[in-house]
Order: sequence, then C-alpha cells, then structure tokens
Amino acid sequence: MQKLEADVIVIAAGASGLSACNAAAEKGAKVVSFEKASTTGGTGAMGMGPFGLESPIQRLKQMGPTKEQAFKEMMHYTHYQVDAKLVSTYFDKATTTIEWLQKMGVEFWDAVPYFPGGWPTWHVVAPGGEGCARNLYRILFERAKEKGVEFLLQTPAKKIIKQGGKITGVIGEDRNGEKVEVTAKAAIVATGGFGDNPQLIKKFTGYEWGVDMQSFRIPGLAGDGLKMAWEVGAFQTPMQMEMMFLPPGGGTDNINPVDPELMEAFRQPNYFCNIMGERFMDESIIPNATFTGNAISHQKGKCAFNIFDENIRKFMESGYEEVHVTFPFMKLEKFDELIKKSKDIGYKYIYVADTIEELAAQTGIDAAGLKAGIEEYNAFCDKGYDPVFHKRHKSLKPIRTPKFYAMKFLPGAYGSLGGVKINYKAEVLDKDWNPIPGLYAAGTDANTIYGDSYPFVLPGNTMGWALNSGRMAGESAAAYAKSAV
Repeated sequence: MQKLEADVIVIAAGASGLSACNAAAEKGAKVVSFEKASTTGGTGAMGMGPFGLESPIQRLKQMGPTKEQAFKEMMHYTHYQVDAKLVSTYFDKATTTIEWLQKMGVEFWDAVPYFPGGWPTWHVVAPGGEGCARNLYRILFERAKEKGVEFLLQTPAKKIIKQGGKITGVIGEDRNGEKVEVTAKAAIVATGGFGDNPQLIKKFTGYEWGVDMQSFRIPGLAGDGLKMAWEVGAFQTPMQMEMMFLPPGGGTDNINPVDPELMEAFRQPNYFCNIMGERFMDESIIPNATFTGNAISHQKGKCAFNIFDENIRKFMESGYEEVHVTFPFMKLEKFDELIKKSKDIGYKYIYVADTIEELAAQTGIDAAGLKAGIEEYNAFCDKGYDPVFHKRHKSLKPIRTPKFYAMKFLPGAYGSLGGVKINYKAEVLDKDWNPIPGLYAAGTDANTIYGDSYPFVLPGNTMGWALNSGRMAGESAAAYAKSAV
C-alpha cells in the first residue's frame, strides 16, 4: 500500500474540488486530491460560467444585483426553506470570487441574465460558448499545482477514515488496483453527486432515467462521496434533480442527437401540450428551463410536445422570438437539412405531418384533445388574448397551416442536488447537527440551497455554488488542520 501525508485531502477535482484545493493551499495547507478520472475539471469544464455578485464586470457596467438584493431574492424564491446563514455566507464569498479568478488569469466575456427579467449574475467565461469554462478549470488546476497540490489522477477515493471521532485520512485505489492511503487532519467531499447513477436517481428522486427523466449523465458521478460521508456519520439531506427539460435521448446512452439549432426551434413559445393535447402553461415561460421541467413533470406520462405550423416555421426563418444565451441562434436557417439528418439517424421524437390528425397519430397525443385544444388556442390568437394562461400578445401565433411540426420533451436535469448537510463553514454535520471534526463538503454533494427549484432568476448558481463552497470548505479545512492537535 502506498502511503502519503497531507494536511487536507480533497476528494475529487471538479469545480468545487479544484476551488477547494486552491483555497486550502493559499492558506498554507499541504493538499492531496483524489480524482477518479484521468483529467480534472469534471462537470464544470462543460459549463459556461459561474454566478458572481458585485464583480468588477458588474460594477463597471453599474449592474445589479447587490449582495443584499440577491439574498432577499434567493430567500423569497425558496420560501425560506433553506439555510439562510449558509446562503448569506455563500453570497458574501461570491462578491470576491470573480476577481479571485481574474487574478489567476481567467477572462470573462460578460455578466448576463439567462432570460429577460433575470439578474445579470451569470459570468460567462471568454470567449463565450458551450463548454467555455474548461479554460477556467485548466487555470485552477495549473495554479493548484504551482501551490504544491498533489493530484492522484485515476485514483478514486474508496473510504474516509475516522478514528476517535475525527477524520484521519482517506483510502483510494489507483488504476493498477493498488491501495493508496493518505493521512490528514481534514477531508473535503466534492464528488459531484449521483447524476450518473440511475439506481440512486430512482431511489432518491423517483424518476426513472431514460423513461421519465432525460438528465445529463456525466461519467463517474455515481454518488461515491455521499456514500463515504454517510458511512462516517454525515446527516443525509433530501435529494433531488436539478430540473430542466430535454427531448428524449437516442437510446439508452447519454447522447442526445438533436442539433442545438433544431432544438432551439422547438424551445420557442409556441403551442405546448401534454399527451392529452391540452395546454398546461403559458408558453412564454419556456425559457425558464426549471419552471418548464417542473410543469412537464406534473403531466400525464411526464411528457410534453412543442408544436408549430408552416407559417410559424417561416417566421422563425426571419428571426426567433426568444434568443437563449445557451444557444444564441438568431434565426432558423437549416431546418429541412436538420430534420432530414435526424430522420436519417433514426431519431424518433421529431414529427412532421400534413394534418393535425396525422400529427396526433405519430406522437400518441389524444387526437380529439389535440384538435379541441388547438381550436381553442387559435380562437385566443384571433382575439389577441389568452384568458386561461395570460400568454403575452406577441406570442399568440395560431396553428393552422400545413405542414405541422412537433418535438417531444421529458423532464430533464443538469444533475443531482444534495445528500450531505453542512453549515456555513462547510463543516459536515451528523444526525444531531454537530460538526464531524475534520470533515467538510462542497459543490453538488452539499447543495441544498435551492429549495425545490433552481433559481434561474440568479443564473450561474450551480457553478457559483461549487466554486464558492469549495473556497469556503478549503479555507475552513486548512484552518482546522492548522489548529487540530
């Protein structure tokens, strides 16, 4: 067995883990990090940027929110179902993290909202675009190594060691099957939840992956850190999925073959119905992916369909009504080509029909319900007023002209949330809410600050929570290790 010594052990080197490594090392701690993958960055490297408050970018543009405004927004949004002191500590840390990253060399494109009406808290990493944050995590990795952090890649942690009521180390296993034991006074759990574990998704949230939940599955996020923390007495919090909505995947794997430009056409605020053909929400809400996912999850069969006709298709060729930051397409340009491509690869969840009856037959939507629902909706469009869901006037576009197009959607999720209870110092608590000496947690494993829904009105929060809770845990663990006897 290989044996090493450290002050602080960080279990996993994703967004929260790399942040924790840097924060602990900055405080003078000797840090060793276990990482099961061959690279660092984890899910964070696939994102676009973190939440920030009162950052240099926001101050330069005189944009809000202030820390006080954000705190009130968050607590009202969650109906005070969350730890207010933990949220306050996180937001306080978030006022310095963007500048902390800038000093390391991270460049940001801008601070933006996710949709109109939201706060511009999402700090998108330059040059902007899907997965642009990988540069942020490359820099965090390099800075951590410069500070002396030792990374044990392809060496997953297997067990947290607890002796005399205190954490004393972690045992891992390298790619050759050799045990690696690191002794330390503190350990930080930062393993990213259980989003790649269908069994735990079913057990803790009730969703069946691939059937009524089409979440992102990032390889390796199997709940390892949660299980290890629970084994040494961590209090188990309620767990949930970070809700959004997605079309069904192409099979049992994690690959969604729908081109982003094509999917954007079906994310516009057009007729949105359940399997009974009935509208169930104001389609103007669609840009708020969390609210839309919530609404779909409460429909029969936990599915929904976005429908438009040939006239709306032509309208989208001149310009989209909604332009989402995630995929900032301005108009629909390659619709026929992308439809053909999806059919050629055998994708089954995009439908094209000459009549509403044929569309119902293809999708499985109740034909009578769909016909009645569209007739009622078209009458609203003609009057320019939706008396049921109060959809805005400009989005009321009737469904009348063949061809008719539809895409199926399921509840989706970015990943899991929660599992380990922490306090405002990122200390892991036991069942009696007492800190377990030397044990800390950060990121998704300890994310219980959203209540029942992700607060898209303050975008960037998941990555922001990962980075800031990582800093909180790293600083606390380093201070504990320095003072512990």
